[in-house]
Amino acid sequence: MGTSDAPTAQPPESATWLVHIDRSMWVGGVRGLMLQALHPMAMRGVWQNSNFQEDPFGRLRRTADFVGRVTYGSPEEAEEIGRRVRGIHRGLRIHDPETGRHHRVDDPELLLWVHCAEVMSYLEIVRRAGAKISDSVADRYLAEQRRSAAYVGLHAEDVPGSVAEMDAYFTEMRPHLKPIPEAVAAVRFLLWPRLPHDLRFLSPGKPMYFPFGALCYYTLPDWARRMYGVLPEVPQSAVTATLRAFRTVTNSLPEFVHQRAFTPSTREMLQASRERLAAAGYDVSKGLRGLVDPRRRPGKIVV
Repeated sequence: MGTSDAPTAQPPESATWLVHIDRSMWVGGVRGLMLQALHPMAMRGVWQNSNFQEDPFGRLRRTADFVGRVTYGSPEEAEEIGRRVRGIHRGLRIHDPETGRHHRVDDPELLLWVHCAEVMSYLEIVRRAGAKISDSVADRYLAEQRRSAAYVGLHAEDVPGSVAEMDAYFTEMRPHLKPIPEAVAAVRFLLWPRLPHDLRFLSPGKPMYFPFGALCYYTLPDWARRMYGVLPEVPQSAVTATLRAFRTVTNSLPEFVHQRAFTPSTREMLQASRERLAAAGYDVSKGLRGLVDPRRRPGKIVV
C-alpha cells in the first residue's frame, strides 16, 4: 500500500496508535503544556502570539486536533496541517525583554523543546496510567514521533528517537529552564481554566476540574514541580493511583461522549478516519479504540 493509499498517517498497528488512543492522553496534554512553559522563550512565544490567557483550554484542543490529524488523519491531512502550522510559525516573532532581541517562533531549538516535552508527556503518562507498553514499544513510539516533528519543520535526524535519547536531551536542557512569571501564570490558568463557549454546558461541573488540573501538575517530574512550587507536595503513590482511576473511567466512556471534548472539525476528521479504515478492511464496529485488523491473527497487537 503506497503512502497516498494509506488510510491514516500512522497505521493502527503502530506504537503511536497504541499511545494516542488512550484517554489518559488528556492528562499528558496538560502536563505537556506545563512542562513546555518552563522554557522561557517558548513560554513567551505562546504568551505573546496567542490568546492563551483567555482560552488555555482552547490551546489544548488545538494541540489535540494536530495530534489527531497526524495520527488518524489521512496522509494528505497530516501534510496539510503541517504546512499550515509551519506557515503560521514562519511569520511570528518573540520579544525577549531581558535582551531586547526578537526571535523566530520556528527556531529549531524551540520547536524541538515543544516536541520533546509534548511526546514524552504523552508516553510517560500513558505508561504510568497502566497501559502495558514495553520498553521496546516506547522506543518505537518516540522513533515514530520523529515524523510528527518533521510536520512542524524539524529534521527527523535531529529529534531524539528513544527513551535514552530523550532522557539525555532533558538532562541537557534542565539548566536552561526556569519558571518565569508567565509560566507560573500559565500553570494557574491550567489549574482553573475558562471553558470555551461550546463547552459551557460543563460549567456546573467546573469545580471538578481543579482536581484534574492538580493531577496533571503532580505528574510533572520532581524537578519541574520544585521549580514551580505552585501546589504543596503529595505522595506520588496517590498520584499514580488517581491517574490509573482516571484512565479506567475515561477509557470506559462511549466514544461519542468522549469526543464531545473535541472541536467539531476534529470530530469530522475522526469520522472520516473511521470510514477510510472500514473501507480498507479494518473492523471499526467498536470505534477507533476497539479497532482490530482482520488481516492479522486475533490478539496480535504487540504491547
